Amino acid sequence: MGLVRLDKLLASQGTASRSDVKKLIYKGQVTVNDVVVKSPNAKVNTDSDVVKLNGEVVGAEEFVYYMMNKPAGVICATQDKHEKTVIDIVPAKYKRKGLFPVGRLDKDTEGLLLITNDGDFAHRVTSPNKEVYKTYYALIDSPISNDDIEAFKNGIVFRDGTRCKQAFLSKVPDNENAVYVKVCEGMFHQVKKMLAVREKQVKYLRRISIGGLKLPDNLDKGNLISLNKLEINNIIFGEIH
Repeated sequence: MGLVRLDKLLASQGTASRSDVKKLIYKGQVTVNDVVVKSPNAKVNTDSDVVKLNGEVVGAEEFVYYMMNKPAGVICATQDKHEKTVIDIVPAKYKRKGLFPVGRLDKDTEGLLLITNDGDFAHRVTSPNKEVYKTYYALIDSPISNDDIEAFKNGIVFRDGTRCKQAFLSKVPDNENAVYVKVCEGMFHQVKKMLAVREKQVKYLRRISIGGLKLPDNLDKGNLISLNKLEINNIIFGEIH
C-alpha cells in the first residue's frame, strides 16, 4: 500500500469506524515504530513502519472490491443474530477482515451490491452529494405516465416532507408494467416509497447498475467477482446522465 494516512490504515483493518479511529489516535492509543502519534492524518509507510493499537500490531491488508449479485432473502449487514447476511454468503476464498456491503438493498431486493473493506470508497459511492447514480429495474402494478416521469425529475416528496433529489424514471420497452428508476440516494425503501407516492406498488426490484458499472447477465445470484481498477473507476466516473 505504500504511504497511507494513519486513520485510513486503521479503519481499513475493521478496527473501528473512521471517526472512532480518530478518537483512539487522539487518546494516544496508537504508536508508529513505538512512538505515540496523535495525528490521524499522519502518513505511515505500510512497507516499513510498525503500527500498533494498544500494543497490538496492526497489519496492512490491501483493499478489496467485489461485485455480488445479491439474492433475495439475505440482508445487507455484516452480521445479524437472526438473519443471514450478504457477508455470510461470501465464499471463503474472498473473505477478508473488515468486509462490509456498500449501501444496502432490501431483503427482498436482488441485484448489484458492492462489498469492500475501503470506507473512503464506500462513502464516495453512497454520498448523495457525490451523485453516483444507481439504476433499478422494477415491476409495478400499473403503467407510468409522463406526469410520473416529471415528478421524479422535480424531486419526489414523501408524506413526512422529505424531498428526494432529482431522479429519473423511464419505461421498459415491450413491458408497460416495468420501469427503470435511477437515484443517487439510498434512503430506506426509497425506490418503493417514491413509486408509492405516485400510487404504484413494486412487485419486484433489482439493482442493475451503479455509476457506469453494470451487473453482468452471467453472474449467478449469490456469486461475486473481484473488480479491477478500471471497473472501480467506472463506478464513480463512468456514467453520464
